Amino acid sequence: MRARDAVILGAFAIGLTDLAAAQTSPLDYTQWRGRTRDGSASAFAEPTSWPERLTLRWKVEVGPGYATPIIVGNTVYTHTRRDENEVMMALDASTGKTLWQTSYAAPYKMNPATRSHGQGPKATPLYHEGKLFTLGISGIVSAFNAADGKIVWQKPAPAVDPLYGTAMSPVGEKGIVIVHVGGQDQGALTAFDSNTGAVRWAWTGDGPAYASPIIVDLAGMRQVVSVSQKNIVSVALADGALLWQRPWVSRATNNSITPILYDDTLIFTGQELGVTAIRPLRRDGKWVAETVWETPEVAMFMSNPVLVRDTLFGLSHRASGQFFALDARSGKVLWLGTPREATNTAVVKAGELLFLLNDDAELMVAKTFQAGFEPLKRYTVADSATWAQPAISGNRIFVKDVSSLALWTVN
Repeated sequence: MRARDAVILGAFAIGLTDLAAAQTSPLDYTQWRGRTRDGSASAFAEPTSWPERLTLRWKVEVGPGYATPIIVGNTVYTHTRRDENEVMMALDASTGKTLWQTSYAAPYKMNPATRSHGQGPKATPLYHEGKLFTLGISGIVSAFNAADGKIVWQKPAPAVDPLYGTAMSPVGEKGIVIVHVGGQDQGALTAFDSNTGAVRWAWTGDGPAYASPIIVDLAGMRQVVSVSQKNIVSVALADGALLWQRPWVSRATNNSITPILYDDTLIFTGQELGVTAIRPLRRDGKWVAETVWETPEVAMFMSNPVLVRDTLFGLSHRASGQFFALDARSGKVLWLGTPREATNTAVVKAGELLFLLNDDAELMVAKTFQAGFEPLKRYTVADSATWAQPAISGNRIFVKDVSSLALWTVN
């Protein structure tokens, strides 16, 4: 082959790589709670009959941490810790073989109250426009090239460590990435230019909490909705201007549940706060956030619920862990399971199905009904605690336990 032809072919191959990086597949699981950030699995097809056991394809040691693995094409990415470093890794999704790994110094002194939680990281990476974005437990914000792991830009941790570490997962759209940076002096929300790391805007009206923000359209305005230490807040996506807010204080500031959009309402919950639906709207040129309904019967601490049609399913921390079904239109509790069912559960929806991964490594598959759900199968998917949300892509279920990542498949 002539040198000129080799150069042309090389450039063509690079172009295809760049094109592939810019495109996503229905099988991709690109961020916290999936492609649509609402707890949906990616392109899962229910089998005609459920196997007695899932098939373990591979299991590899990747390091401790609670971040959900994300999947793009045939690559799975995971953000973990090794000693005093945080590590971003890319693995071949078929084999578990390491494709690249990039580490950076991330020393972190744990608060005694969180010693049992470990040193993280806890925030799930974001794949956006060919790059990976992470928030480390001490507040380090990093951007990596998804193809080779090179650090594109990085922001240092705040001078004062977040009290209990960070756990908010980045969200991105049209060239910006938004995170709760952490640190009282930096406010609750910061938007970075995804290519350069330059701050596009920052909302500094309140300190950060643990809930991950969402981007929604409400009353014709594209806005970022999240929970801060003392408020539910919404800011304009374009410039970070405050649109509306309302008080929302959780016990011990455990504001950790991602908001859920249901038609034109937003559903919020927190430890000992019940569940509340609000409807933001414009009135006389000003934004207001009206209460649609409230229910004190169920509430969530760290387990995020999902919507299936008009029903909200999840695990309430009441009664020492109790599954529930709630009418999202009225707030009426349709069904309560038995008490003491789980301490924490990561919930994923796939059509009419629920996947419920308890922190004791039991994965329950259930069929939903308006008045509850019926367990179909139960599988053990790890040898240690499973705090991370599973990532479900096609018939593949990626499970992160304390320090390992495994691929299980439904045959």
